[in-house]
Amino acid sequence: MASTMQAVVKAQAAPGVEIREVPVPTPGPGEVLVRVQAASVCGTDLHIYEWDPWAQGRIHPPLIPGHEFAGAVAALGAGVTAVKEGDLVSAEMHVACGKCLQCRTGLAHVCQHVRILGVDANGAFAGYAILPETNIWKLSPAIPHDYASLLDPLGNAVHTVLAGPIAAKTVAITGCGAIGLFSIAVAKACGATRVFALEVNAHRRAVAAEMGADLVLDPGAEGVAEQILETTGGTGVDVLLEMSGHPKAMELGFSLLRTGGRASLLGIPSRPVELDFARDIIFKGATVQGINGRKMFETWFQMEALLAANMLNLEPVITHRLKLSQFAEAMKLLQSGEAIKVILKPE
Repeated sequence: MASTMQAVVKAQAAPGVEIREVPVPTPGPGEVLVRVQAASVCGTDLHIYEWDPWAQGRIHPPLIPGHEFAGAVAALGAGVTAVKEGDLVSAEMHVACGKCLQCRTGLAHVCQHVRILGVDANGAFAGYAILPETNIWKLSPAIPHDYASLLDPLGNAVHTVLAGPIAAKTVAITGCGAIGLFSIAVAKACGATRVFALEVNAHRRAVAAEMGADLVLDPGAEGVAEQILETTGGTGVDVLLEMSGHPKAMELGFSLLRTGGRASLLGIPSRPVELDFARDIIFKGATVQGINGRKMFETWFQMEALLAANMLNLEPVITHRLKLSQFAEAMKLLQSGEAIKVILKPE
């Protein structure tokens, strides 16, 4: 094994990153060293690259970002027994404390003291990454390796879709970024009867159709709500999956939700959102859920089962494959709206 590796480094509290040659880390007790074979880019990485207000308040350079990846086990720290060298793996990058009320009551995905690798500690935009054994996920050989690097965002989609009954339900998805697009495929695979995808970006609307949406609409167009209500016999959809965080999308989504329906909210608004609680929630008898990350590790078993059974085609969402050294180009593609998921390969 080489002693140094290529890495994307957020070296300074300023926009941009550097491509550096840095030492390969050594796994400590209970840790696993993974040779990264594919890492995908997330909107969080764009925030870090641009050094926006969120990044300024959260990130402490120097940092190797990246929290979506797949690779092969390269070395084991003392006491590791769950995997062996050569195993193909991914990992849950939210490291829960294991001690708070949430962790001790089966809610580790909303741990009070969670640390995120690639955000709070070094991540996977490098030749090698260090992971706690408790977070490693050994991959089924039936899962394509590029897909395995998408398990983090796919898990968000699986968690949101399966947060309530979905079989034989009508579903509206507001916002078709990567997670919204994955949610289309998951909802259809799990038995949704009709999936309505609402997205302002024309490119993403085209991909939503490829992912299996029954009706794809621009939410800014006239008569969108009326069209969906007519298609559902005037009752509205059974399930709203809100993926955009945009106030207008949330307002539209709740107007589409039938009385007694379920609204699962994953999109994060950039500011407080005003809703008519009486009309949209209370009198409607709606079930409203906040969705955060992936259930540890129920969601992982669910998404592996779907992928291993070849029930999900994720390929339309992968718009670009680049070298790790082309990280800046990946950021430009995301900024332009041309890219949805960019997969980076260390050299």
